[in-house]
Amino acid sequence: MNEWLYVALFVFVGLLIPVGAIAAGFIFGPKKANPIKKSTYECGIEPVGEVWVQFKAQYYIFALVFLVFDVEAVFLFPWAVKLGQLGLYAVVEGILFITILIVGLVYTWRKGMLEWV
Repeated sequence: MNEWLYVALFVFVGLLIPVGAIAAGFIFGPKKANPIKKSTYECGIEPVGEVWVQFKAQYYIFALVFLVFDVEAVFLFPWAVKLGQLGLYAVVEGILFITILIVGLVYTWRKGMLEWV
């Protein structure tokens, strides 16, 4: 039963911190609203010309590819640290995982998604 006490404590603290932060902002935050406070903040400068700017989707794809490979590096680190202690099955699975990543990299490279134009 002691193990569940730790879980309950972590859940309680995990809920208490965000609820406490929101409550503190509500209690100590400014109460008087005026039109300036309710207006959208645009860096203090009135826009000149058209304010709608479209970004190329390629920028987002570039960021997503970076994110995928960055997260996969996190998964590969523990595998690489314990590589000498792993069995043949785990080594083959790691090599298959790396192969899938390389195929994805080659695919994005050939599609031209890694060119920052």
